[in-house]
Amino acid sequence: MQTISPSKSYSLEDWRGGNRSLKQEFDYAIEDMDGEIPHELNGTLYRNGPGLLDIFGQPVAHPFDGDGMICAIAFSQGQAHFRNRFVRTEEYCAEQKAERMLYRGVFGTQKPGGWLANAFDLHKKNVANTNVIYWGDKLMALWEASHPHRIHPTTLETMGIATLDGVLHRGSPFAAHPLIDPGNEHREPRLVTFAIQPGPQTTITVYELNSDGTVVQQHDHNIPGFAFIHDFAITPNYCLFFQNPVTFNPIPYVVGLRGAAECITFHGDRPTKIWVIPRNESGSIQELQADPCFVFHHANAFEQDKTIIVDSVCYEDFPKVDHNLNYQETDFDTLHPGQLWRFHINLEAQTATRKQLVSRSCEFPFIHPALIGQRHQWVYLAAAHQTKGNAPQQALLKVHVDTGEQQVWSAAPKGFTGEPVFVPRPNSTQEDNGWVLDLVYDAAHNRTDIVILDGKDFSQGPIARLHLKHHIPYGLHGCFHAST
Repeated sequence: MQTISPSKSYSLEDWRGGNRSLKQEFDYAIEDMDGEIPHELNGTLYRNGPGLLDIFGQPVAHPFDGDGMICAIAFSQGQAHFRNRFVRTEEYCAEQKAERMLYRGVFGTQKPGGWLANAFDLHKKNVANTNVIYWGDKLMALWEASHPHRIHPTTLETMGIATLDGVLHRGSPFAAHPLIDPGNEHREPRLVTFAIQPGPQTTITVYELNSDGTVVQQHDHNIPGFAFIHDFAITPNYCLFFQNPVTFNPIPYVVGLRGAAECITFHGDRPTKIWVIPRNESGSIQELQADPCFVFHHANAFEQDKTIIVDSVCYEDFPKVDHNLNYQETDFDTLHPGQLWRFHINLEAQTATRKQLVSRSCEFPFIHPALIGQRHQWVYLAAAHQTKGNAPQQALLKVHVDTGEQQVWSAAPKGFTGEPVFVPRPNSTQEDNGWVLDLVYDAAHNRTDIVILDGKDFSQGPIARLHLKHHIPYGLHGCFHAST
């Protein structure tokens, strides 16, 4: 029998169970469950993440190099159905046909054959594994360094490259974190997203799409230096980009010694730059400086008087990537945790200050979707079970950003959580009235559960736990599309 250290809520062996490939594609009604699915919960939860963590026995160096797999959990009148399919990218199909690894990965995966086999091979394998978004009656699988893929919303069949009516071309970068501006009586809803072209000078391209999925606004902005920007935040008037204090040395990547992400160096003595870009293109871009930190994900932003408020998960440094280190042996105790911070950005005074909202290790912030760009009170996050230090995500955290009130539901010691998705109850006007959906790996049964929590009250535990027939490798991001 395994034992858990008194100081830890997990065993590394249990955590590793979610870092295995799922090579089968399933299609079945979920019949094994505890509790009941709310009858008002109707629609589909889409999730994306690396499904293949090895290519015909050759392991990838980092999960982020794994081929993307879309999961769909469709809810209807108290019933649920599961389906998963790999995104049939050009590279995925080529490797499946060849039955061997053919491509390098951005996060350190090297083709067999040593550095000579990888030198000067700068082709970026599109793994389409980071997010899946439903907009304009289209479902798209996203990977920020290259083009999106169209996915059939029901069958999950890959329908080809999404070009946005010719705005994008093969290989065009397209962010994995679009945001849906819900609009108001004066402004139509829009999908707002961006693309990054890094280099000695980085180009940020901002796109806005109307409800038909047509690009109605596009503008480019050049900022000095290399920029690693994974996510951004919006308000009705601004886009906000955090330029982490990192540099990129391409030489080890070009000569085949390292993956691109391994060539990034964090500089803790340099400020994090915040770029404020007007959405209407009539104003000028502004640069502000904040204390050094590394940001992957933002919870939300909103305007308050003459200040912009941004809630973000911050790290003290960049989580280093090294293909010589086996990620399955990660020593969480040596890593800095991500924590939720609030930035106050004063455009008149040209200042950016921050204060900590949550000290517990956390990631994957999610808010009520109708409040994107508006003032919010509640943020849902995946979090560690323990309150201090770093650890795998085993809990879900609900935090009131004004009062500091917190609610925690934990799946420890055998459960491991991912990004929570908040689904509002139909016609409700209360910000936290709805459900929190999450995929939780259950090491005790070597399977993944779909967990449904009451968005208002975590204390009662799951309303329902839907037991899948198999595990799903730890995923990244997703969305919920309500049935009409």
